Amino acid sequence: MSGRPLHALLLPPAAGAGRLLDALAAALDGSGPAILPLDPALPPARVTDLLHAFTPATVETQDGAIRWRPDDDRPAAPGAGEDLPDGTAVVIATSGSTGEPKGVQLSAEALRASARASLDRIGAEPGTRWLCALPTSHIAGLGVLVRSLVCGTAPVVVDRLDPAQRDLGVFGCDYTSLVPAQLRRMLDAGAGVSAFRAILLGGAAIPSGLLAGARAAGAKLITTYGMSETCGGCVYNHLPLDGVKVRTAPNGRIEITGPTLFSGYRNRPDLTDAAMNEDGWFTTSDLGKVSPDGRLSVEGRADDMINTGGHKVSPHEIAAILETCATVREAAVFGEQDSQYGQRVTAVVVPVSFSTPPRLEELRAAVQKRLPAYAAPRALFIVRQMPLLPSGKPDFAALRGLGRYHAS
Repeated sequence: MSGRPLHALLLPPAAGAGRLLDALAAALDGSGPAILPLDPALPPARVTDLLHAFTPATVETQDGAIRWRPDDDRPAAPGAGEDLPDGTAVVIATSGSTGEPKGVQLSAEALRASARASLDRIGAEPGTRWLCALPTSHIAGLGVLVRSLVCGTAPVVVDRLDPAQRDLGVFGCDYTSLVPAQLRRMLDAGAGVSAFRAILLGGAAIPSGLLAGARAAGAKLITTYGMSETCGGCVYNHLPLDGVKVRTAPNGRIEITGPTLFSGYRNRPDLTDAAMNEDGWFTTSDLGKVSPDGRLSVEGRADDMINTGGHKVSPHEIAAILETCATVREAAVFGEQDSQYGQRVTAVVVPVSFSTPPRLEELRAAVQKRLPAYAAPRALFIVRQMPLLPSGKPDFAALRGLGRYHAS
């Protein structure tokens, strides 16, 4: 056939794992349509937006499959409804609570290349088993399923990793993939993180204190860097997987090429052209540096950089400093609009103790020991729990509007 139809799957991770795994296997070997895994817990309006953006031929829920047709009068995207290019196995909706959705087209070849390079790097043999505790509608969770298929095993899929489940060995799995927030909660609960041969850890900035604490508890951690457009993690412990190449552009943006790259955005050739260089390198939204020995250091997102008083500062660098403070358990930093500075550096903190939360003055002093004064936070949120997106990244939209403390 000249192309492949797209089949949307709105199935809960655990209850729908068998059906999703079968559909993924058929998408990879070409015996079935390409799949678009979506989170059935999303608001109905968001699901509608995603279906309109990616125009699947059919939609499957726990109640069965139906042929999809748009149910409103919004204009269709150019090329909407066309079959996918040959070889496309999966379309992944990029994460985020707001903004224009993008459907990342991943070929079976790229997904297998990613899985094999990952398994080779960590030394996983055929027959090893994986625990999937991440949303299967995101590339990190789906990647666990692909690696399981390549290993020839059925993964254990859970809707969420319960901190009360201290004996992680009960799952009988050799490997898992987690985001930092999950690992922190498991450590706080005293869970046996040493039960796994290795934990792939990524999806958000990783505080050095978290790495040290987890390793002290016996966890074997492999830090990962990647995104949907690279089939997930393509840099392990700062070194690219076999076949993957990483460089930085003159403006500091990280660029990636190799066999794990996506083939374009569904129904959006304009976005594809903007993201891909003529020589086949994908330009990310992240800033970083590559050392002479090829090690990648990620310094934050280009679109997250805060411009305060004409100075650009990295929110991730500031948050990492805040998390070294004895009174801070978790921290995130973003820029708020400010009439005087353009953007005001704002810190969001989960304190170690709510009876003695950190004061803005002490946080400012900690930052100013390492960075210029303009990088010190001028506003502070104190929260009981860091709101997170399904990807494990802080949900700043949920944080805006809360009470705060200001510095003059």
